[in-house]
Amino acid sequence: MSSYVVQQIVNGLVLGSMYALVAVGFSMIYSIVRLINFAHGDVVMIGAFTAVFCLMALGLPLWVTVLATLLAGAAIAAMIEVTVFRPQRGAPQVNGFITSLAVAILIQNIGIMLLSAQPRALRLPAEWRTGFELAGARVSALDLGIFAATALSLIGLTLFVRFTRMGIAMRATSENLTAARLMGIPVNRVIMSAFAVGGALAGLAGLLWGGRYGQVDPLMGFIPGLKAFVAAVIGGVGSLTGAVLGGFLLGLLEVLLVGLLPQEYGAYRDAFVFGLLILVLLVMPSGLMGHNTEERA
Repeated sequence: MSSYVVQQIVNGLVLGSMYALVAVGFSMIYSIVRLINFAHGDVVMIGAFTAVFCLMALGLPLWVTVLATLLAGAAIAAMIEVTVFRPQRGAPQVNGFITSLAVAILIQNIGIMLLSAQPRALRLPAEWRTGFELAGARVSALDLGIFAATALSLIGLTLFVRFTRMGIAMRATSENLTAARLMGIPVNRVIMSAFAVGGALAGLAGLLWGGRYGQVDPLMGFIPGLKAFVAAVIGGVGSLTGAVLGGFLLGLLEVLLVGLLPQEYGAYRDAFVFGLLILVLLVMPSGLMGHNTEERA
């Protein structure tokens, strides 16, 4: 295998790691309230600008910046749930879908008004640009950091969902919200927590995305959010493992299509990506690791 192919695989895994972080949030929210939250991608943008403010304006250490992006993402996502989605609970699903689009557009325009549409630089400390050679490909410390952050976040999320009281409550609520309420589970707190956890991961993804590509802007959350949604659907919406698998598959596919196909086909990578989505749904309507669910009472 040539060093060029290895480099493209590394790049694809890095991109897939960031898609996976965002896709997990989509799946968490959908599994509990059956809501496709298109405003989730814009939490990525908020996390990225939080990182710019902490690193570039205040000169804070990176570990403080990471905590700030996690808190900012969690706080914004929880606020959106409480103020926008909670009053509509019980309404037809299409209401939540349309509302999420409206919230996404609102956040983007507020970002443009407050921050301008001009891209801002996000420069991580110089040591994160250093790296080493792996089978002829260059792997930077930032690439390793993205892998590590994604792996630790997903492992921590798995342990949280499986072994904590709130995680067990989330699983119970995802099975049947009405029954969970009758059993005394604080459903409102559980749903808000799910939004907060998903928002924290999206905020972290914003820091990683901005650090990897070097700049951020108020519209930057749209593409990661849309691609992460595709990844969640490919893996099976509602399955956390499927969201991770879909994120890595999508990242690898995108990079390898651009890197290995003739140059004239590179511009059509999004067409190939959505073609894959259609193909997967034709063969496996519930996604690679999804399962059919009945409407809950």
